[in-house]
Amino acid sequence: MMKRRPFVIFTLIAIIIAFAITRLVNAPSYTDAYYHFNAAARLAAGQGLTDAYLWTYIGAPETLPASGLTPSHLYWMPMTSLMAAAGMKLLNAVGSYSAAQLPFTLMFAATAVIGFWLGRKIGGSNRHAWLAGLLTLFSGFYTRFWGTMDTFAPYALFGSLCLLVMGLGIGIHDGWSVREPPLQKRIFYWLLAGALAALAHLTRADGLLLLVVGYAAIFWGVWRDRRLRQRGSAAAALTAAYLMIMLPWFIRNLNEIGTPLPLGGMQAVWFTQYDDLFNYPPVAAPELLGLDGFLRARWEAFAGPGGLFSGNLGTFVAVEGMVVLTPLMLIGLWRRRRESFLRSFWLYALGLHLAMTLVFPYPGYRGGLLHSAAALVPWWAALGAAGLDDLIDWVARRRRHWDAALAKWIFSSALLGLALFLSLSIGLRARLPADADKPALYAELEQRLPPDARLMINDPAMLYYYTGWGGVVTPNADLELIQEIARRYDVDYLVLEPGGIPDRLMSAYDSPPPFLTRLELANSEMRLYAIAR
Repeated sequence: MMKRRPFVIFTLIAIIIAFAITRLVNAPSYTDAYYHFNAAARLAAGQGLTDAYLWTYIGAPETLPASGLTPSHLYWMPMTSLMAAAGMKLLNAVGSYSAAQLPFTLMFAATAVIGFWLGRKIGGSNRHAWLAGLLTLFSGFYTRFWGTMDTFAPYALFGSLCLLVMGLGIGIHDGWSVREPPLQKRIFYWLLAGALAALAHLTRADGLLLLVVGYAAIFWGVWRDRRLRQRGSAAAALTAAYLMIMLPWFIRNLNEIGTPLPLGGMQAVWFTQYDDLFNYPPVAAPELLGLDGFLRARWEAFAGPGGLFSGNLGTFVAVEGMVVLTPLMLIGLWRRRRESFLRSFWLYALGLHLAMTLVFPYPGYRGGLLHSAAALVPWWAALGAAGLDDLIDWVARRRRHWDAALAKWIFSSALLGLALFLSLSIGLRARLPADADKPALYAELEQRLPPDARLMINDPAMLYYYTGWGGVVTPNADLELIQEIARRYDVDYLVLEPGGIPDRLMSAYDSPPPFLTRLELANSEMRLYAIAR
C-alpha cells in the first residue's frame, strides 16, 4: 500500500515541473500543432468543430463553402482541439497558446503521477516510485512535445491509465491479487477501462487498439478455466462504456459525412511513400503498391531510410528508451512477463509496434509510433527502474564485494542524471520564442494579395495560423490537376516553397504552364502564381 505523503509530495512537484517543461514550447511549429490549435480557437470562438482549409484530400468535401468553414477532424481525432479549446474558455482567452496549454500541462503531470504509482507497484519501493515518476517527467526526446498542441499529453494520460486499469481488472479476476474482490468492483474496472479506451480513441485513431487489447486481455486463458460468463461480463462492461463515450462523435460524423468514422485513413496501408497522404485524387490501392513495394515499405518503416536506427527501431531504442534505459526496461519486463498485471501493457506495446511497422508503415515511422508510444512512457520508466535493480542483483550475485543496496542508489541517480541532461538539452533546443514573428513570406503575401484570397500552399494550417487565410495543400499530383483543384475549391493562387514541392510539380518551379501566371516575390527562391480557372 502506497503511503499518502510521498504521493502527494510527488504530485505537487510533478505539477511544478510540468508547467516548466510545457512552457518550453510557446507556439505551434509543425502542421499537426497548427491544425489542432486552429480548430481549438475556432471552437472556443463559437464556430464549432470546423476547418477553413484542407491539409489532405483524404475524406475532403466536394467543395469549400463560401463561408470558408467545413467540418473538421475528418482525418485526425478531436480530443486535442477539445482540450485546447477548454483551456481557452476556462481562462477566457480565445486564441491564447498559454491558455490552451493548461489542460496539457495537467495531463502531463498526471501521466508522471501514473509513472510514480507504477514504479511503486512494479518495483516495490519508494525509490522505484520516485525514479519512475521523474523518468516520466524527464523523458528525453518527448520533452520537446509535452507542451505542443498535439496528442502527446492526452494520449499519454488516457492510454497509460487505460492499461493500468486493465491490469487491475486482469490481476483481480484471474487470481494475481491476494484478495478476490466482489463482482461489482471487477465490472467497475472494465467500465473505466472502456471509457478510457474511448477517450484515447477520441485522441488518436489508433487508440482503437486499446479496445482490441482489452478484449485480448479479458479472454486470455479462457481455454484453461472456461470462465466465459465472468469474462463475458467484463467484455460487455468494456464495450458499453466505450460506446457510451464514443456515441456523440459517431452521431456527429453520421450527420456530417454519413459514416460513424471517416474511412479514408485505411488507405495508409497501401501508401507507396509518405507523400501519398497528399495525393489528389486521394487514391492508394494494393495494385499500385505491388509485392516488392509492400515489402520495401515495411522494411523502411522498421529500419528507416537513413540507416538501421532511422525508423521504428530507432524510435524504440532512442526515443522510448533513451538508449540507456532500453535494455533495463526489457530486462524488467522479461523478469515479470508472467505477471498478469502487465499483460495489457505488453500486448499493447507489441501490437502498437507491429501495427506501425507492418500495417501502417509510412505514417507509422513518420510520427505515428512516436505519438502513440507516449502511452508507454510511464510504463517503460517503471520497468526500467525495476530492471536496473534486476541487473544490479544479477551482478552482485557474481561479485560478492558489491554492495547491491548502495549500487542501486548510485546507478538510479546516474540514470536520472542522464535523463535530466537529455531532456533539458533537447527541450531547450526546441524552445520557440513567445509570439514568434510572422514568416516574411506570409507578411509579403498579405501585402500583395486580396484579403479574401485562397491559396494552394505546402502548409495551409500554418498559413491560416498567421494570416487567417483558407485554401488547400499543395497536392502530390500531376501538374495539370492544379487547375482542377483550383476550380473545385475556389483557389486563386499557388505558392511553391523550396523543400516542400512534390516531385510531380517540380516542372512548374521554372517552367509553369499557361494557366499559371508568376507574380514576383522578394525572396527569389519562392514562387507565387495566379491560377487561371
